[in-house]
Amino acid sequence: MFSQSCKYAIRAMFLIAQRSNEGKFIGIKEIAEGLDAPQPFIAKILQDLSKKTMVISAKGPNGGFMLSESQRHTTLLDIVVAVDGNKIINSCCLGLRDCNEKSPCPVHDEYKLIRKKINSMLSTTQVSDYNDELSMSKLFLKDK
Repeated sequence: MFSQSCKYAIRAMFLIAQRSNEGKFIGIKEIAEGLDAPQPFIAKILQDLSKKTMVISAKGPNGGFMLSESQRHTTLLDIVVAVDGNKIINSCCLGLRDCNEKSPCPVHDEYKLIRKKINSMLSTTQVSDYNDELSMSKLFLKDK
C-alpha cells in the first residue's frame, strides 16, 4: 500500500519522536540500526523530510534529527502525502484513471469505504502517539 520509502519515513518519524521526547537528537546511524534499514536510504528520506520542514536536522558530532513540539503532532497522513503523494486517498485500487462515482470500477464502492477508514486512521494518528508503548517495548519498529 505504501512505498518502501514511505514505510521507512513513518518508522523513522516514530523513532525520532520518541527520542525527541527525551530532548535529544538521534543520529542517522542509530536511526538506521533502530529500523534495521539501509543508512543511505534513511539519510535520503530524512533529508527530503527536512527540506519539507517535517524534521529538524543538525550537522556535527552531536547532530542528527529531532522533532519540535509541533512536529511531534505530525500525522501519518502528512508523512504519506509528503513521501508518496495523495494517491492512497484519491486513487482507484485497480489503477483506473477514470474510476469515479459516475463511472465506477467493480470494487469502487467497497474500496471507497476502506479508503475512508485508512484516511481516518492516518489523519488522526500522530507520530508521538506511541512514545510510551515504544519506550516500554510494547511496540516495535523493526523485525525481531
